[in-house]
Parts: sequence; C-alpha cells; structure tokens
Amino acid sequence: MLWRGRRQSDNIEDDRSDSGGGLGGGLGGGGQFRVPIGGRTGGGGSILLVILVVLAGWYFGFDPSQILGGGDGGLLPGGGGQITETQDNGNAPANDEMKQFVATVLADTEDTWTGIFKSQGLTYEDPKLVLFSGQVRSACGFASAAAGPFYCPGDHKVYLDMTFFQQLDQQFGASGEFARAYVVAHEVGHHVQNLTGIMDKFNQMRQGMSEVDANQLSVRIELQADCFAGVWAHYTQQKGILEQGDIESALNAAKQIGDDTLQKKMQGYVVPESFNHGTSQQRQTWLARGFKSGKLSDCNTMSGPI
Repeated sequence: MLWRGRRQSDNIEDDRSDSGGGLGGGLGGGGQFRVPIGGRTGGGGSILLVILVVLAGWYFGFDPSQILGGGDGGLLPGGGGQITETQDNGNAPANDEMKQFVATVLADTEDTWTGIFKSQGLTYEDPKLVLFSGQVRSACGFASAAAGPFYCPGDHKVYLDMTFFQQLDQQFGASGEFARAYVVAHEVGHHVQNLTGIMDKFNQMRQGMSEVDANQLSVRIELQADCFAGVWAHYTQQKGILEQGDIESALNAAKQIGDDTLQKKMQGYVVPESFNHGTSQQRQTWLARGFKSGKLSDCNTMSGPI
C-alpha cells in the first residue's frame, strides 16, 4: 500500500499515555460495533483459557479483562503485566510510524466519503479516531483492548489499540498493511451507517427481538460495514494507492475474523445461532462486492439473502 507521503488526518486523538489502566466499570452492549478479535495471551497453558474467556466476552457482552485480570489494568494470566508489550507494540511515542499509517488511512476515508456524500447532496462529518492502550472509556462505556477495535455511535468515534494489528498478523495470520487498513475502514463504515440513519433503524428493529434474531440482524449490519469498506477500497485503487496483493490481504483478514472460522479455531465447532458478524465467506463476499462496484446501492444487506 503506497501510503507514505500522503495527507494525514487531524482527527486523531492519541490517548495512549492516559488509557493504560485504572478505569472502573464493565463492558455492556453500549451500542459498540467491533471487528471481533481474540485477547492477548500470556503464554503456556493459559492461552486457551484466555481465548475462551475473550470469546465469551464478545458474545455475552462483558469486559474480558474483568475475569482475566480484574478491573485494575487488564492483567492476563502468565503475562505478568498489562495488555501491552515492550517492543513494537503500537503504543510508542506520538510520532511512531503506525500512528502515521492510521492517520493516512483515516484521511483517505475522509476524502472518499466526503466525495460520496457530496454526490448525493449530503454532508459527511469526519469521525474522530482514538488511539488507546489497554483500556478506554467512551460514550458507549468502558472497553478493554481485548474487545478489539470498535465504533461508538454516541460520540462518533472509532477506538483502536494498535497492538490489535500485531494480533491480526501473528495470531490470526492476516498480515499486510491493507489488512490493517480494512480494519479502520470497517469501523468507519459503521460511522457511515450512523450518519445515514441505518444504525438508528437497526437499534429500533432489534428492540424486543430474541437473542438469535438480534444476532442475525447484527450480522447484516456488520456485513454492510464490510461492504462499505470495500467501497472505500474501490476508490483507493483508483487513486493508485493499492499494490499487488493488497486487496487479497484484506480479503484474507475478512476470512480470518469470520464467526465460523474463529469458533472452529477456538472451540472446535460452530454455533451459527451465535454468529453476529458473519461467516468468513459472507465477510469476503460483501467486502469484494463493495470493492468491485464502488456503489452504496450494492451494499444493501438489510433485505434479501446474505
């Protein structure tokens, strides 16, 4: 991905020095929308336990760090410390290269969505992107890094602990800069849903639903965010930013974080009724669909088969 030397967004809030620990409370539903990912593991025989607890957190709406290490800084068994690392952990000084990468990707989403909204007679409102370390409090409540990146519609902000990128690469085999860019673009896709009223309709529709029906509706929302990420990638390619293999790395990331792939890897079997982000095939299909057409009209996941 040819991102160096391009415009960087000013809408980055770097809270890494302030978010390492000491935040009380728990993670509820809160309206957060996250790309699912496993928690950071300490090593040895604790790895499976950590992964299972984090998975439970995704599906039952609690903060895994409350079980893994209490509420005092996200301690993991076997890790001997907070959810941080000492080398290349994404939480280096404010001028680190990964922050520049994220700021550049965010700037490109701003340019793309501003143009798309303008073409439809609308005004795009740039989201803020908050970099944090370990845990953070948003308008949607408290969250730990174990929950993965998320968007909070209450404050129009994307929240990202950049150690997630290491996890995406090392734990889930989804490497490449454009795989990381896809993560940011997916969360920005939720911001687009928020601005266009889709998220409000989603929240209204899921009221009174059974858990299974609400999960199925959540899948549709997540797949649409994947499609919106693909729309952004379509225009990014037209700018000559993408290199050979970039879109493949994003599609691989979508595959690796599909509900079925994650469940097979973590527990050896799948529970389709608990899916709330979509299967690997679905996530790849909708990301590719948005990328191929570049049209919002092709991202209607709210009706028909998915």
